[in-house]
Amino acid sequence: MQQVSDVDALAERLERGPLAFYVGFDATADSLHVGSLVPLMAMAHLARAGHAPIALLGGGTTMVGDPSGKTEMRKLLTIEDIGRNRQGIEKQVRLFLRDAGELARVVDNADWLLPLNYITFLRDIGRHFSVNRMLAAEAYKARLERGLSFIEFNYQLLQAYDFLVLRERHDCVLQIGGDDQWGNIVAGIDLIRRVRGQEAYGLTFPLLTTATGAKMGKTAAGAVWLDAARTRPYDLFQYFVNVDDRDVERFLKLLTFEPMERIAELAMLEGAAKREAKRVLARAVTAQLHGEEIAAEVDAAARAAFGGEGQSASIPSVTLPRAQVEASVKVIDALVAGGLAPSKSAARRLIEQGGVRVGDRKVTDIDAALLSDDDGKLLHVGKKHLRRLIFG
Repeated sequence: MQQVSDVDALAERLERGPLAFYVGFDATADSLHVGSLVPLMAMAHLARAGHAPIALLGGGTTMVGDPSGKTEMRKLLTIEDIGRNRQGIEKQVRLFLRDAGELARVVDNADWLLPLNYITFLRDIGRHFSVNRMLAAEAYKARLERGLSFIEFNYQLLQAYDFLVLRERHDCVLQIGGDDQWGNIVAGIDLIRRVRGQEAYGLTFPLLTTATGAKMGKTAAGAVWLDAARTRPYDLFQYFVNVDDRDVERFLKLLTFEPMERIAELAMLEGAAKREAKRVLARAVTAQLHGEEIAAEVDAAARAAFGGEGQSASIPSVTLPRAQVEASVKVIDALVAGGLAPSKSAARRLIEQGGVRVGDRKVTDIDAALLSDDDGKLLHVGKKHLRRLIFG
């Protein structure tokens, strides 16, 4: 927990019984990434405690774009793209609503934002907002020097209006989210008080970072996504099994349902035994997103690959036409094709840094090509990431 609008009042409200709360996700991509796991898990924990979760998918607000945490304006998406993205993230959100049963709701703010009459909205809602106060908000203040578009300036009004609508329709009294949403959440609380004369609350969580200060889910190969088509379950598992030792206990608490007593035991492990705690973390996150069966498969695959056997069918592969290999395919091309590097320039840097192997052969030349007998061998980047080479 990072910030709470009124901790004593919220605690008193929670003592009176279950409440309805919401967390919002804009449809800026067809998948969420691992940085979204904190609000997702918070939603799941509150649902397990008997509260009624509302997952709001921003089909409407995505058309405007949230300036929070951004140094420049987001790319405006088409309605068709937003619709496809919304469908993708809804599947992931519902994985964290399973324990809520019939109490769970998934709503789309396009349902009430798109039909709005602009002039009526300005008269009824816009009059409650102070421009001076909005400009003092961190999300806007950070953008003023680089430029803040008028369409983005409207975002806070729309998100505040979302909270008001959910308060009226579903008696929603609490909004949760990342700390970058604090200004927007407070604006919604204030709007509800001004329009309805009712109380509402906000609660935020720190944005998830690693012990090194890096954003959670950023890797050399790009973001770590929740969608198996974007980040394969094996790679998701490997990401968590290779986190910094200093992050393990915190991530177990934030991202799993492991009992606190069990986490305390795992936190006591040291040295090589620490890998067992990382396996528990990796397997729990993978199972939550992709199911226990797939989690068991990738766990076994990782043991096989890094235990020297390396024959598991669950090890991700990269398939290259044999004719192309025989005509010369560079290792950098295989790194990009296998998702081990986001670009050729990044692949070159990996080779120059000495972190690439094909089987037992270290690759030192950025122009090195694959050999015909590399078929079936493992392409390694460091000790953490690999692909099986398949020549079709």
